[in-house]
Parts: sequence; C-alpha cells; structure tokens
Amino acid sequence: MTTRFMAAALVTGVLAAPLPGVGQTFATEDPILEQIWEEGTERSQLYDLGQVLMDAIGPRLTGTPSLQEAHDWIVGTYREWGIEAENEQYGTWRSWERGPTHVDLLEPRVRTLEGMALAWSPGTEDWVEGPVTALPEADGPAAFQQWLQEEVEGRFVLTSFPQPTCRPDPYWEEHASEDTVERMRSDREAASQEWTQRLLSSGMHPAQIPQALEEAGALGVLTSNWSEGWGTIRVFSAGTQQAPSVAFSCEDYSLMYRLQKNGHEPVIRVNAEAEFLGEVPTFNTIGRIEGTERPDEYILLSAHLDTWDGSSGATDNGTGTITMMEAMRILREVYPNPRRTILVGHWGGEEQGLNGSAAFAEDNPEIVEGLHVALNQDNGTGRITEIDTQGFLRAGEYFSRWLSQVPTEISAEVSLVVPGMPDEGRSDHASFVCHQAPSFRLGSHEWDYRDYTWHTNRDTFDKIVFDEVRSNAILTAMLVYLASEEPEQMARDLRELPADAQSGAAGSWPTCREPLRAWP
Repeated sequence: MTTRFMAAALVTGVLAAPLPGVGQTFATEDPILEQIWEEGTERSQLYDLGQVLMDAIGPRLTGTPSLQEAHDWIVGTYREWGIEAENEQYGTWRSWERGPTHVDLLEPRVRTLEGMALAWSPGTEDWVEGPVTALPEADGPAAFQQWLQEEVEGRFVLTSFPQPTCRPDPYWEEHASEDTVERMRSDREAASQEWTQRLLSSGMHPAQIPQALEEAGALGVLTSNWSEGWGTIRVFSAGTQQAPSVAFSCEDYSLMYRLQKNGHEPVIRVNAEAEFLGEVPTFNTIGRIEGTERPDEYILLSAHLDTWDGSSGATDNGTGTITMMEAMRILREVYPNPRRTILVGHWGGEEQGLNGSAAFAEDNPEIVEGLHVALNQDNGTGRITEIDTQGFLRAGEYFSRWLSQVPTEISAEVSLVVPGMPDEGRSDHASFVCHQAPSFRLGSHEWDYRDYTWHTNRDTFDKIVFDEVRSNAILTAMLVYLASEEPEQMARDLRELPADAQSGAAGSWPTCREPLRAWP
C-alpha cells in the first residue's frame, strides 16, 4: 500500500463501511458471483481510491505532472494487489502546469470574480490591470480590422456570448408564467443571433479571433462556456495562442459585459500563473490478469484517466477509473485464474480525441482480433442503466444471459439497446467498435452530469455517489466473470446500417480515427 493510499485508508474506514440491510437475490447458485457480491459490499475500496485520485492527485490534464502521478499510482496500487501492470507510452504531449488564477473587478466597484485560466494558457507573469471591452458590432471585416488597430491594445476582450440570464431553464419553467418563459427564450435567441452576427462581421473563423486579438495587443482573452447550471465554469483549451485566456462563470462574465455595454467602464486585475514544462511522454496504464485456458482471448475493462483541469475530474472520469480498479481488485481476489485474459486500460488523451485508446488499438492488433468483449464506463457517478449493443447483432443474447444471473438489486434497471448503433466517438469504446470488435459503453444515470459536472469546476469528490459506484463495480466484475466463462467467443455479426437520409447512400461502419500522438 502506498503512503498516500494508506493515509486515506486510515481516515475513511467508517465512511467506507457497507450500508446495513443490503441484500441480494441470485438467480443461480454460483459461488463466484456470491463472492464478488460479498467482496464488493463488505470490503469495498472505492472511497479510499476516490479520495486519493480526486482529492490528493486532483486534475489530470494530458501532459501534466498530475496525470503522470495518477498513472504511477495506479500501477503501484495494482502491483500491491498482485495484478501485473505497467505504463505503456503511446506518444508525447506538451506539458503544462497550472498555478493560481485570481481576478478582481476594480471599477466601477470592487469584487473578486470567478475565473480560471484555460488549459495550456500562458500566465500573466505578474498582476495585469486594464479595462474590459467586447467584440464590436462591426459593419464588416474592414471595420473589424480598424477596431483591432484602434481599440484592443491594453484591454481585456470578451469573446463569448453573454447570457442574458444565468438562471437555469428548469427554474424558469417551474416558477414563471408561460408568457414569461416564452419571452425570456425569445430575448435570449435574439441576443444569440446578434452575437453570432458580431462574429460573422469579423470575416474570420471564430477560432482565429483570439490570435488576432493577441496580435493587436490585447492583455487577455475572456471567455464563458455556460453549462446551464448554477455557478459553473467550463475550462477547455487555449490552444496555441500566447495571450492569457481566462474562462468565467456565466454570472461574472455577464456582469462584465453589461458594465461595458452600459458605459460603466469596467476595469479588472488578473494574476494567472502557469508554466510550460516542455514535451513529455504520454501513457496508457494497462493491467493484466492472465487467462488459463484461452489466454489469447481478451476481456477489456476501459476508462479514461485524463481530465480537463477546472476541477478534480470526479465524474469525468474518476468514477469510471475507480470502478474499473475496484472490479479488477475484486476479480483478483475471488477469480484469480480466469479462463480468458482480463485486461484493464486506463487511457490517456481521451479528452483530446480518444488518443490513448485509439493508439492502443492501433498498436495491439492481436488484442483487437482476440477481443471477446470490452466494457467502457465514462459518464458520471450514476448507477448503470443502459448497455447499447453497438450494432453487434448477437451481443444482446450474451448480455441477456449474463444479466439474468446478476442479482436483481443491480440488474433490474439495466436496459439493453438491441441491436443498437455503432458509436463514432463518444468515448473510448469507439476505438474498438471501429475495428468491428465488440466493445460497449456502460451508460449510467444522469445525476445532472451535463449541467453540473461534465468539464466544469464543480466536478469534485463530493459529487460521487458511492452506493451507485459500488453497484457499478460489482456489476462490472460479475459481467467480466460471466464473459470469461462463456463457452465461445462473442460473435461479431454486424447489423446493416440504415442509408443516409439525404444522399440515400448505404450506411457504412465508422472508420477509426487516427490517434494524435503529439501536440499538434
């Protein structure tokens, strides 16, 4: 047990204890299934694993030291459990480390604002102070160029749509009259169209505008990407630009916009610390329990380890990561000699385009060829409620048979989408589906994932619902065991895909994306 893991275990024993009164209903008398249930409920390690990964290690942006720390911690943890594991390099990436971001409104009043530097944004080096302006209502590209030359230097520039209201729509629908809701939506749509016209009038692609502002001498680029939830900040990439870029909550971004629009001449002060650390290797962490009878047929557990770094990446995808770790721990304890080889992949670079898993599939054709089934989890803390069979015609037979043996307490809510449609890139299972290898997404209950935790500053340890994650780890371990004991390898019969609605051309299976193995 690593020092960090041991420290977590010492202080969380009571909180991690099984809930009283939890029962189980088995359809068959299978001692391995019963042992998986007992191990997962009575001796769960999920709380301790989650506390280390989310609280102590924290955000895991591709190329950052914290992601490397997470890879190394998982390897060490698996080896302590008696599971073979290693980090496998698939490429390199630009390394960057975030420092504190602090933003104050100085004029027309004093207030500390909610803002964070975008990933891979350069820092400000020191406190930088200046007025705030917004993209103009220009008459066309020539007028926009004139604005760049005359109005940008020495200013911070607002570049995102300023939301007229930061109150989420469900609250409007609950409390306001229908006329008021309709008026709000109409006003918002008109404001959105007006902002779109501002972007079009520049004559540039929106992605080119930050660089143009930088070249014109802007102090920084200010953005907001509202999740439609209270108080959230979505922190994506600053790309390759050199001007500091800061993302704000909907509320504070809209405040700055209203102040400058109405002649109140806002001034802000920014100190954003960041450091570029050069080019570093990027990895996938691969764990392995060797098969005894069919070692060249594989069951793959899948979850991406990397995150955006506005918060600690708890539900995207810390919960998927610890689910797969716990499932591997349980299997090593109660099913150490599986018929087929059990692999687990903790992928890097998912947030930049499934790079880690796509590279693994490309580099290991023998595993793709021998893949019996892959199970991927990547959408929040909720209990698993759906398995889409991804266009594999006979996959429903297998999952129906396996789920019928799983206790109803964790299988009753799971629906199968049969025959389903192949996924073109929502998460890492798509890196194997495109090779026509049976790989499936374990879809979970929403828990306000899209509005509050997905890629936001609110995706923190406290959002984890451990009862539901524990259920997922037990279900995953049971599915892996039952898949390993299956007499024959899963059939790869594929559905005929529907024709394109516009062209009428026959549907085609998704092509595999080329993994990006280095900073573009």
